[in-house]
Amino acid sequence: MPTTLPVPIEFALPESWRPAPLDEVAAADVAFVALHPKPDAGFTANITVDGDFRPDAATLDDIADESVERLREAAESVVLTARRATGTADAPGLAQRLSFSALIDGTPRDLVQSHVYLTVLDLADRRRRAVIQLVLTATAHQHDHVLGDFQDFLRTVRPDMAGTVS
Repeated sequence: MPTTLPVPIEFALPESWRPAPLDEVAAADVAFVALHPKPDAGFTANITVDGDFRPDAATLDDIADESVERLREAAESVVLTARRATGTADAPGLAQRLSFSALIDGTPRDLVQSHVYLTVLDLADRRRRAVIQLVLTATAHQHDHVLGDFQDFLRTVRPDMAGTVS
């Protein structure tokens, strides 16, 4: 079931990427999906956006670990290849890269995901926070070719002061 972001954000897609209707791409539990125009060996690189309020004391490392465990439930040979803190004290973030194998339409694929977690704190109550997760998924062969597009996309992500999700 598609989800709604806990806070509205706006962003611009990289050139030639296109938004995808969530019901057509079987994207469970995400608020937005964008697709790359050129599939690689039958797999279409994609960017997903989701998020949730996190009233608990979980750190961004804890939240990223939860993502790794969820992926391990659905894929094989999941390896955390990189993780680093990003952002500032007022707007902390975290980036990680995972490699894994998965069956896609009955065909085994070596895939890579780049995850970025952004924290949005409530200025009136700093204990109240939302975490937005942005994920690039691509084949191991194509990942480095589309990573620059993902980085361009990340540079455009910001709170939507008008109150609607782009």
